[in-house]
Amino acid sequence: MAVVSTEMTKDQISLLLYLESRAVDHGGLIDSRQMNADDFQNAGLWDEDGFIEFGRVYSKHVKGSLTNWVHLTPEAWRVVQELRQQRSARLWENRNFLKSNEH
Repeated sequence: MAVVSTEMTKDQISLLLYLESRAVDHGGLIDSRQMNADDFQNAGLWDEDGFIEFGRVYSKHVKGSLTNWVHLTPEAWRVVQELRQQRSARLWENRNFLKSNEH
């Protein structure tokens, strides 16, 4: 499945960036309180399509609201990198400070 970030909805982009942060900063554990029904549906569809791997944590290993896990595929990492670069470019263009050599 080839995913193009320009075809993703704003909510899907937000979800993918959230999943990326959980993969990087929390070893793939998902805080289910941070996801709504549409997020779970999208994650499930992406899992079925092979874009990400997503599932439930084995019941004996559930800790509070850490009930799901995610693992990003190389394709998901490619899209996340593209999205982060786009976000960085937008923020840089709209920065509200001058660099020291611009004053």
